Amino acid sequence: MTAIQHTDLLIDGAKCASCVSKIETALQNVPGVQQASMNLAQRSASIDGNAMPEDLVCAIEKAGYKATVVQSENEADLLSESEQADAKNYRARLRDMILALALGAPLMLYGVLGGEMMIHTTQQQIGWLVVGVLTLAVLVFPGRHFFTGAWKSIRNRTATMDTLIALGTGTAWLYSMLVAAFPQFFPEQSRHIYFEASAMIIGLVNLGLALEIKARGRTSQAIKRLIGLQVKTARVIRNGNEVDIPLALVQVNDRVRVRPGEKIPVDGTVTEGHSSIDESMLTGEPMPVEKSVGADVAAGTLNKTSTLIFTATRVGKDTALARIIDMVKRAQSSKPAIGRLADSIASVFVPVVMLIAVASAIAWFVFGPQPALSFALVSATTVLIIACPCALGLATPMSIMVGVGKAAENGILIRNGDALQTAAKLDIMVLDKTGTITQGRPRVTAIHTTGSADENAVLQLAASLEAGSEHALAQALTDAAQEKSLPLLPAENFTAIPGQGVRGNVDRKKLLFGNRKLMQENTIELHAHEALAQQLAAQGQTPVYFAIDDKLAAIIAIADPVKSDSVAAIQRLQRHGMRVIMLTGDNAVTAKAIADQVGITEFFAEVLPQHKADKVKELQADGAIVGMTGDGINDAPALAQADVGFAIGTGTDVAIESAGITLMRGSLHGIADAIAISQATLRNIRQNLLGAFIYNVAGIPIAAGVLYPFFGLLLNPVVAGAAMALSSVTVVSNANRLRWFKPAQH
Repeated sequence: MTAIQHTDLLIDGAKCASCVSKIETALQNVPGVQQASMNLAQRSASIDGNAMPEDLVCAIEKAGYKATVVQSENEADLLSESEQADAKNYRARLRDMILALALGAPLMLYGVLGGEMMIHTTQQQIGWLVVGVLTLAVLVFPGRHFFTGAWKSIRNRTATMDTLIALGTGTAWLYSMLVAAFPQFFPEQSRHIYFEASAMIIGLVNLGLALEIKARGRTSQAIKRLIGLQVKTARVIRNGNEVDIPLALVQVNDRVRVRPGEKIPVDGTVTEGHSSIDESMLTGEPMPVEKSVGADVAAGTLNKTSTLIFTATRVGKDTALARIIDMVKRAQSSKPAIGRLADSIASVFVPVVMLIAVASAIAWFVFGPQPALSFALVSATTVLIIACPCALGLATPMSIMVGVGKAAENGILIRNGDALQTAAKLDIMVLDKTGTITQGRPRVTAIHTTGSADENAVLQLAASLEAGSEHALAQALTDAAQEKSLPLLPAENFTAIPGQGVRGNVDRKKLLFGNRKLMQENTIELHAHEALAQQLAAQGQTPVYFAIDDKLAAIIAIADPVKSDSVAAIQRLQRHGMRVIMLTGDNAVTAKAIADQVGITEFFAEVLPQHKADKVKELQADGAIVGMTGDGINDAPALAQADVGFAIGTGTDVAIESAGITLMRGSLHGIADAIAISQATLRNIRQNLLGAFIYNVAGIPIAAGVLYPFFGLLLNPVVAGAAMALSSVTVVSNANRLRWFKPAQH
């Protein structure tokens, strides 16, 4: 069985939503293609399947476009290539605009100032014939790409934006040339010349394309920022020598040194040193994170204070940063349902417009006032020009690109357009408890000593006893001792008693550490302290008994603390009308204690991982749109079942691969931020689509002349060309407004 592979293509020649539809259809018809989508804003296509790249290129060329396979694996090189292609295209469009307007603008000014645009004399005929030849040069050179695109569309029995522009400007030029060459064959009132319209439309549309390319370039800022985090070299320790090598040559298990002020080159685990790491570029979290031996570090983060040596665990495209870049790129190229609807409409829009143009011309010619032929030409040309669906094709991808980039800047990774769209409509948010609402790591919250026992002495002895254990409670004790700088003492005769606790000797003392059963079996008196133990349990804390030389010395409370901002984040979700439910495998007493602490009134306790998805399904059965937030591992089935899965991840966790949206920082504020950004992006898409649809739907009847009988109003083709170009620029500019959006923290 051939492995599924991902192929990226750069597309040349696509200008509108109907082009997108045609290219996607051509790709999906290639044997072996499982999924294919094109992003008009990026001028790129993304294909999954086992089709050969050359077959994909061939299919696109048969559809009338050019395609090149993205070969380089270096994201910076790819972005550089794309920027260079855009810069070249931008210069070409500006040049074409200048050449076309150099002829069209003086001609239009001449007509506006009262110059004769009709042919009555031989001198006028000769002059306009010369102008006609110059206009032909404009169509052949600055307008060449419209006509070649239209010809390719005709050969493929389809119609695109190029078809409309070529038909409109070509018809205006041909009519004017016939009038200039054979004025005697036309009624005197129909001998109007429209060379200025052809030249001006070519110039204005090229200007619109140039402005669109310029504005479109700003949408790739998120990718640029992420790529900028990658370093070029790494300092590797091999055979006792330190050597700087290119990043591509770093291998798994290499020992890497990173000095203060340097970026971490690859993912790894610290083996020597202690430092603070600025992870804000990946997580959006401003506070530096302390890293010591055993801690994980991620590529692209900044080492702040001290030298670290770490072992490389992920290199190349496997690093968290590389996976994040890939996820952002794929999400920017994906389409939500609202975008696919726009593409579907646009694919039939152009042929319908051509029929409307023909019907309009016939109506003007049969029923219109004199000069009927001129009115018919103006009406048909204006309909063709004003109906170009450029803005429609850009409405969704531009907003998606900026919205996904804005989310990445806030430490939120959105996997696809559907997750982005659905997140804006969630009714219920289901939260896992451990690691989501809580910190996910047990900590010693209190030490209640008995008699004259000293708190620090108790902690030192208990941590020393547990130092050899791998139990989570043991880690909590050793962490607490480390925080208080208490040295661990050697333990002897250590024995783990399953289901009860541990025993051993430290500093010539006989120690017992465990639950009630362990104490009872060793006849340790607990009666005077049972009320305290019950009180701790009711608060969601685990009471662990510690005995020294057969006498109870302390009850140590261990709990998984609630994250510092969980309460505020949950209140934020509830204020926005969301029903928040907690889901946990923990016991009901602990679950209720945590739920009360964070203000959640609904919770499900003692739910096994395999049954969490069933709980989500039950909520969905009532018609609710449900989001699920968890750690992305044992919650994977529930994350997959939810309408949108939110994974809490650090960037090196498999959570990145398991949900529609990944929150790179642990804060639940990331959920509210993601929803706010999703709502803003969807609102922006609707604004763009509404503007594009209103523009086309309202513009076409006016261009056809429905207002002429009532107000004497008939659009000029040049005005239509300018409006069409500006509509695309407006859509792009509106999408770029998202770059300044900031989720409200309330």
